[in-house]
Amino acid sequence: MSIPAARNFHSQVVRLAILISFLLAVFLMIVSNAVCRAQETPSEKQQQSVPPPSPRPETRSTQGPPPKSEEEKEIERKEQSQRVLGVVPFFGVTSRQNAPPLTRQEKFHLFARAAFDPATIGIVGVQAAFSQAENEFPAYGQGAAGYGKRFGASLADEVSSGFWSNYFYPVLLKEDPRYFRLGERTLKYRIYYSLKQEFVCHTDNGGRSFNYSNVLGAFTSGAISNLYYPGNTLIRTIPATSTMPAMPVYENDRGVVLTLSRSLIALGYGTVGGLFSEFWPDIHNKLFNRHKGETQGAPVH
Repeated sequence: MSIPAARNFHSQVVRLAILISFLLAVFLMIVSNAVCRAQETPSEKQQQSVPPPSPRPETRSTQGPPPKSEEEKEIERKEQSQRVLGVVPFFGVTSRQNAPPLTRQEKFHLFARAAFDPATIGIVGVQAAFSQAENEFPAYGQGAAGYGKRFGASLADEVSSGFWSNYFYPVLLKEDPRYFRLGERTLKYRIYYSLKQEFVCHTDNGGRSFNYSNVLGAFTSGAISNLYYPGNTLIRTIPATSTMPAMPVYENDRGVVLTLSRSLIALGYGTVGGLFSEFWPDIHNKLFNRHKGETQGAPVH
């Protein structure tokens, strides 16, 4: 296949992958709404069948979740200000299993705060530096220009992943993007619970469902990355011999296989992140509370 034909094929694959992701999201939204209606209790259905009384002028609209108290807002502000060692964002973690659902605006705020945090930008910069040192994506080249391209691609990965997994699909499918930390029971059960959280999420109506947001977000982000990662890149040419002509060797960082591999790697990182979210507070308390106790118990000279 010639290079122009290959590029045309890859662009068609990208468009098809994005279209399939969008149609699948719409389908899942319809299915999710149908499941929610089917799970309504008889009392809820009876309440809905009875005509509501005439609203008084001061009555609030019953659409959407009730307004949150100032105490709840303060708890969420503290949760979304957590950092590992005072640096790395730990915003999307709550230790309250019954935490009220986030509104659309709160989901966007959580996504934007994590995606554009200075620590996140710094981590992206380090990733780009390692990528350049190992000469990943050789089409980007070296030097400042090559580093800038790698930095832009890594930042696009981070923002795209957060947008789809933590905002767009959670709003569309009414799922909660936070990690709900268990914090108790046996070690084995907590590991199982943490791994399960990558694929089972809390819903806005208080139930549980398959975590479509994580899975669809990973595949959508992986498909979109085909737009900015390099395609066929000539990396070397095998010299001609008496029996064979010279053969160019290309490296390709696009396509269905690479999109699937990126998506699965993202889900794998998500499970590791869940384990970290579950156990980091325990590790932190054990290390720093012990150190604090030793300091307080030390004799004063």
